[in-house]
Amino acid sequence: MLVEGEADVSVLDSCVLDNQVFKTETSQPPKQPVKQEQPLSCPQCGCNRLYRAGLRYYYDGSQTQRWLCRECNYRFSIRPVGTVTLRDLEKRLKTTLKGSVNCQGRDESKDGGARNLLTEGYYLVNSTTRQENAQREGTTQEQAPSDNAGKIVSFLWEMKQNGAKDITLKTWSFQLQKLAKHTDLTPESVKEYLAKTTDWSDATKKSVVTIYGCFLKYCGITWEPPKYKAPDKLHFIPTEAEIDSLIAGSGKVLSAFLQFLKETGARGGEAANTKWKDVDFERKIVHITPEKGSKARILPISNTLIDMLNRLPKNHDEKIFATFSSLRSNFHDIRKGVIFKLQNPRLKDIHLHTFRHWKATMEYHKTKDILHVQQILGHRNIECTMIYITLEKALFQNTSEDYTSRIARTDEELCELVNAGFEYVTDTMGGAKLFRKRK
Repeated sequence: MLVEGEADVSVLDSCVLDNQVFKTETSQPPKQPVKQEQPLSCPQCGCNRLYRAGLRYYYDGSQTQRWLCRECNYRFSIRPVGTVTLRDLEKRLKTTLKGSVNCQGRDESKDGGARNLLTEGYYLVNSTTRQENAQREGTTQEQAPSDNAGKIVSFLWEMKQNGAKDITLKTWSFQLQKLAKHTDLTPESVKEYLAKTTDWSDATKKSVVTIYGCFLKYCGITWEPPKYKAPDKLHFIPTEAEIDSLIAGSGKVLSAFLQFLKETGARGGEAANTKWKDVDFERKIVHITPEKGSKARILPISNTLIDMLNRLPKNHDEKIFATFSSLRSNFHDIRKGVIFKLQNPRLKDIHLHTFRHWKATMEYHKTKDILHVQQILGHRNIECTMIYITLEKALFQNTSEDYTSRIARTDEELCELVNAGFEYVTDTMGGAKLFRKRK
């Protein structure tokens, strides 16, 4: 028996690269699910609170039971020996691609990198052959683009050599694959498809035009790109109660991750990459390693988050949380359950990055200091932070600027007011200190 983590995979009826075709056996009749007893515990956290989570289907037609851990939300299945998984297909595909890949006469080392890029999942090949594509589009086999797959793989490999991040490669690969599925990747066909399709918003089309423009530049082709303008929208800012409901409805790992996002305003990738050595439990601070060119920062954390982190299994040499993709997948599953339980459709608009927007908006409302918000978020350009001034005004436009005033005449009263969050205003006529605090 082999234990596998949950992953959504698509059936590849055939995998095409240039003139090589690798087909899977899909004509076999479906096999019955294997009856198996419930596992003793979760392979990730060791909890024995397991629930059935549907069936998992393999490429050979067999099925097996999936399980969900109610403690850490980890999905897994115990597959019988002999079933065919995506990893098995990738190994067979790699064996099929042992020869050199004809990608514009590149050397063998680059071909090997391109094949690795393919098998790692950055480029998903079409599920039909070029002949089938040509017949569907009403063209001949000679008219069908026979080198688009090789060009895309070569382009992605060139990007990886130039330092492109893995998440960027996956996103660009998905967009180029969809264009290749509906067009022949010529500028005229791409323009026509973007003008007719309703699957993409104007914001997505603007991004696709940029990606396709880089691909054409790599191929040495010039074009006049269409102009799409993304609508100007303000970020959705939930209430603190809505955020806390998602945290309370999650397991101990995901709830600690969400609480981390709420208190620090870090990006999801920054929080997922945080290691145990980055947390100072004595001084109650955390070191944030930045992403996307932001600044590194040190932020305070509460006793609540410290207690939640202390309940997690600790390995000082490793990261605190799981991979960002698994955390995001678990968050989407938990969010569906909380929405159904509370009957609050607003929760559907809360994403992991929404926690960052909420933190920035609340910090500006509390301090009215945009430079303070910029330091928390790690922005290098203040223009990126100015959006939260507009958000704060829109959300709290009906909130009065009334203050509660207090006077301190003794040192004890002075300390109490400062600890309560009052700010000093001026001295009174009698020599006392005047403090105020927004209601």
